[in-house]
Amino acid sequence: MTAPTSPSGAQSAPLSPENVEQEALKPAGLTVRAAILSLALAFFFGYMIPVVDMKMRNTFLGATHLPPGAIAVLLVLLLSVNPLLKIMARDLKKVASVGAAMLLCAAISALCFARAGSPISNPSDSPLLAWMPLSLSSLLSWAFGSATALMLLALGLGRRPLARNEMLTVYISCLFSALAPGHGAENVFVVNLIGPFYYATRENKWLEWLEPSIRPWMTPAMSQSGRYDEAARDTIAGWFTNKPGGEIPWSAWLVPVIAWGGAVFLMYVMMGCLCVMLRKQWAEREALAFPLLRFPLELTEDEDRPQEALFGRFFHNPLMWIGVGIAVFIQLLRGLNLYFPDIPSFPLEIPTGPLFTEAPWNQIGWTPMMIWPIAVGITYFLTSEVSFSLWFFYLFVRMQFMVAYLLGFAPSTIPQPVGLFGGPAKPWTFYQSFGCLLAYVFLVLWTGREHIRHIALRAFGRRRALINEKEEALSYPLAFWGFTASFGLLVVWSHAAGINWGLAFTIWAFYCVVIIGLTRIISEAGLLFVQPNWTPLGTLGEIFGTGPDHALISSSSLPPASMIQGALMSDLRGFIMPSFIQGFKLAHDRKIALKPLFGLMLACSLITFAMGTYFNVKFGYQIGGSSLDPWYAGDASRQPAFTSAALIKGVTTASWVNVVWIALGAAMTVAFMAARSHFAWFPLHPVGFILSQTYPLNTLWFSIFLGWLAKVTITRFGGSDSYRKTTPLFLGLALGDVAMMLFWLVIDGWQGRVGHKLMPG
Repeated sequence: MTAPTSPSGAQSAPLSPENVEQEALKPAGLTVRAAILSLALAFFFGYMIPVVDMKMRNTFLGATHLPPGAIAVLLVLLLSVNPLLKIMARDLKKVASVGAAMLLCAAISALCFARAGSPISNPSDSPLLAWMPLSLSSLLSWAFGSATALMLLALGLGRRPLARNEMLTVYISCLFSALAPGHGAENVFVVNLIGPFYYATRENKWLEWLEPSIRPWMTPAMSQSGRYDEAARDTIAGWFTNKPGGEIPWSAWLVPVIAWGGAVFLMYVMMGCLCVMLRKQWAEREALAFPLLRFPLELTEDEDRPQEALFGRFFHNPLMWIGVGIAVFIQLLRGLNLYFPDIPSFPLEIPTGPLFTEAPWNQIGWTPMMIWPIAVGITYFLTSEVSFSLWFFYLFVRMQFMVAYLLGFAPSTIPQPVGLFGGPAKPWTFYQSFGCLLAYVFLVLWTGREHIRHIALRAFGRRRALINEKEEALSYPLAFWGFTASFGLLVVWSHAAGINWGLAFTIWAFYCVVIIGLTRIISEAGLLFVQPNWTPLGTLGEIFGTGPDHALISSSSLPPASMIQGALMSDLRGFIMPSFIQGFKLAHDRKIALKPLFGLMLACSLITFAMGTYFNVKFGYQIGGSSLDPWYAGDASRQPAFTSAALIKGVTTASWVNVVWIALGAAMTVAFMAARSHFAWFPLHPVGFILSQTYPLNTLWFSIFLGWLAKVTITRFGGSDSYRKTTPLFLGLALGDVAMMLFWLVIDGWQGRVGHKLMPG
């Protein structure tokens, strides 16, 4: 074996094994320009995402764990900014050319903006642009303004092109910036604080238990005297109805926003510390697939390789462009049909309602068959047993409904009170899936027991740090005590809000179980988004019951607990724990320094969360909450009241028999995992059953089926080589879908159209 050579060609001294290991463990620090760009994008998303989600109600830039906003940033860097930087790096004269082009675009953008913002009554006042329609001038103003911003960004980044790690650092930060301010994140607390009071009436008698149980610091709807008085009514009504001439009552909102913001910060710290402790076990010892990371890695693959081309090999692959073309054709046709109904649409949904109208087939309930191109593309990269299990268990549960009907059970789905399980279905299937989750999380933690034991011993000073612990974002003792302290403070905060100690501890322990399970599913199964089908109060109420003097779920604890549950625990579509674990995995593999990256993650999360909260409050008083997203100002805002009302009255179906169904679901999970460990051919994975009755799988199951079918067909008849060669086709399908999401967001914003979603809403 020859000694390694230096770049000049001379041989250098061979490295000892210890030195090789030390060199391999030296991650590169964050560059200043990557950090600044990440923070700038956090401010951008903090403003733009509330506009898109709340006012436009269009395709989410976040709300998934492969956020279109983050992919858009990568595309802009790869297709615009880096090519400009490469051009400028080759020839200093090109820098002046880019600067001149930027000034020209800025001048055209300013002229078009003046034309769009100030209609010209006399053509002689501006003969240059008087002929231009106002709508066209508005579009040109935006287009040339964007070009100016891109060239300004390229000039600001210097002449050196962005390295691959810099791009991935920006992408990791966008996993937080695109999720924290938008749909499915914690900022839903804004409407949970005021909705129960606004919708309270003499008939529903909500105020009878809201006023005595809710602390004044928790909501702007309570005065310091603890009453929902006339001033508080005006504050709340102003958000929902936008009364003319009203100002934003920030004095009423300041204390609740700070109090809830502190709790959210503790949640972020708790999730970050959890992921520090779980990263090594999941990413290295168990080598989970992390399918959603495949996309950014493929896009940026050639950015560190010396090459003459402005674009990487990914963008030169014909199969990739075929996939892009398929998605673009479909979504272009569907979008044009919205604006011009005479243009035929491209159907992506098979209505199943008219097909299953008679018993026992009508027992399956709402079973949509929808095709989402991005979901089909991503499913291609999942392991076959995971993708098979996802659609198989979805249909398996509906088979249970039909069998139950034939055995004489209730002939229709049984609606549960809002907040118990999140929707109508046969109750025992919920208990089974919840038991499956409990067993799944237990087995996940049991598998990593040696690693967890090492962390605990490190925290108590009983074991020394291993050399590779320096790679982590935090030392294991700091992560352990950070998790313990943040969890404990959340329990104390909940008790201060009026919840008894036992219930406060239980709901946060329940929350930790759910987020660990869902994060593991994202890491292993690669679903675009996940949501729980179980809420702490509903599940506990169905097992232990409720009542005024109940030891665990007392009536006085229910209103504040329902508010915390509705704000922070019900809709976890955009929770950021999967972003932590994916970011740590990607950064560790690419030798990006985790310690400064962790600080950047928290900074981006807090910036965007604060901005999302600010704009969600502001938009209500600016245009009226009733004009925003209908779910946000409607059912989401009433959810704490519905949950409290249902549980205060008492749960008539509470029974220890339900525990039997939970135990059955747990036993099924143990059996599946045991079969998977003993038989290589066993095709079922419990994640399919865990998610079988959730909204994400309800909308994505058919797309997952198509992706699975494509993969097994190509692999069966073409082998692994054909699978590898067709990978760009499915990457292109997902990329084309994301590109059309961004395209229609621009067009819809220009035309003022709302409600146009290219992703499950």
